[in-house]
Amino acid sequence: MTGRYERLDPAAVRGTVDRLHARITARFPDRNLRHVAAELAGLVREVAEGEARTRRQEHLARVVSLVAVVLVVVTTVVALTVAVRDAVGAASSLRAFEWLPLLESAINDAVFAGIAVWFLVAVPDRLRRAATLRRLHRLRSLAHVVDMHQLTKDPERLRPSFRPTDRSVEVDLDADGLAAYLDYCTELLSLVAKTAALCAEDNTDPVVLDTVSTVENVTGGMSTKIWQKIATLDLPPVSPPAPSPSRRA
Repeated sequence: MTGRYERLDPAAVRGTVDRLHARITARFPDRNLRHVAAELAGLVREVAEGEARTRRQEHLARVVSLVAVVLVVVTTVVALTVAVRDAVGAASSLRAFEWLPLLESAINDAVFAGIAVWFLVAVPDRLRRAATLRRLHRLRSLAHVVDMHQLTKDPERLRPSFRPTDRSVEVDLDADGLAAYLDYCTELLSLVAKTAALCAEDNTDPVVLDTVSTVENVTGGMSTKIWQKIATLDLPPVSPPAPSPSRRA
């Protein structure tokens, strides 16, 4: 039995995203970042429901594929059997070189049947891969949307020595607000990566796993840049609250 803490729980990820959306809305009700969080919450729900729907479709596709494979194999075997029977019946009237076209035709039929079987067997996996890659593409796009929201949030603009120009972006956040905004962006990026990991919970397709790793690398690189911004704010460290004596780890 798989351990409780060995897999990502879609409900837990969805709950975390919903709480983050509520936190962003409470602190920045007029910022579009809350809409990004709402979009991510919708994507988490879609991934959870979409994976279940994709598995049902994959099961149906495998049944249809198996039926098609059986038909191809049976048809090929029957055709080759009839051809061999006729060839054996006419063996006395055939010269040696006249057997070559028959052998070539039989080999071609067997090869084409093998290609058809290989294609039909791969159809369910290809359908699942296509559906998963579409969701991963949307998550990667959402990560870039988050990055666009933090792009102009530059702590350097808060320094007294900063000289704005007529093209400078207006600074409408203080140091505390900017730190909270950037921190929310890092949390969104982390949850984008967790949602991408949900897409590969029951998937061993190397293309899907490689795409998930790409999304994780992209979000990790973006988060690193954001934390470099937060570090330049020079905010005093906040001590975590002391745990309650009655609270257990």
